Amino acid sequence: MSTPSQIITLVAALMNDSEQAVYTNETTLPYFNIALKELQETFQLNNIPVTNVKSAVINVPANVGEVTFAPIVPDPTVDYLPADLVEIRQAWESPENLNQWSPMTRKDFLPQYLFDNAQISQFLIWAWMEQEIKVIPADADNDIKLDYIKNIFTTITLANVDINLDVIGIDSYLHYKVAAVCSMFVGENETRATALEAEADDAMQRTLGISIKSQQAITTRRRPYRAAMKMRGSYNY
Repeated sequence: MSTPSQIITLVAALMNDSEQAVYTNETTLPYFNIALKELQETFQLNNIPVTNVKSAVINVPANVGEVTFAPIVPDPTVDYLPADLVEIRQAWESPENLNQWSPMTRKDFLPQYLFDNAQISQFLIWAWMEQEIKVIPADADNDIKLDYIKNIFTTITLANVDINLDVIGIDSYLHYKVAAVCSMFVGENETRATALEAEADDAMQRTLGISIKSQQAITTRRRPYRAAMKMRGSYNY
């Protein structure tokens, strides 16, 4: 696993700038972050296991009907949604501190009639609205856990350009993808950008294929991540 700085060094080499006279860390980092975000979204879309995680226990007190992300100044007595949450795959509930987990059913909206009935001790259902978990308030404290898709990267800056990215199998894609974006928008060389983008597509296909085949335990070939000739005649980023 490489650091962003090491990847940028190879990007400069792909741009015939091994001395990094033009493609310095400072110049290349914005394009590196563009490629990193696209890689992250592709992994999330394809359910690559590195994006899957289980949350810590989130306590929901009695008579509370939502779980939110932390505000700028969080209340230390309140449990919030994980900061790296992108999409919830499954929500679980248990009476407080008992670890007796049962699945909750996701709804688009909470049935309005349930708000008028007698209080319940369990949530049973939930809805994702306004980037909050909405539940029918219970008359007892309950715990929630989430199986969710997370963000795996943070924005890279000059201050953390030497950290390990800690994700297996992404180096080749980033070498070519960052070089492709830089070639298009810094070097303004559309021909080189198109060639590098094709290499990036091949690298992404290999990365996705390895993970997906291991999940499915089959050896059939996966459909390419992108049509190899999608940019024939032009560079579409």
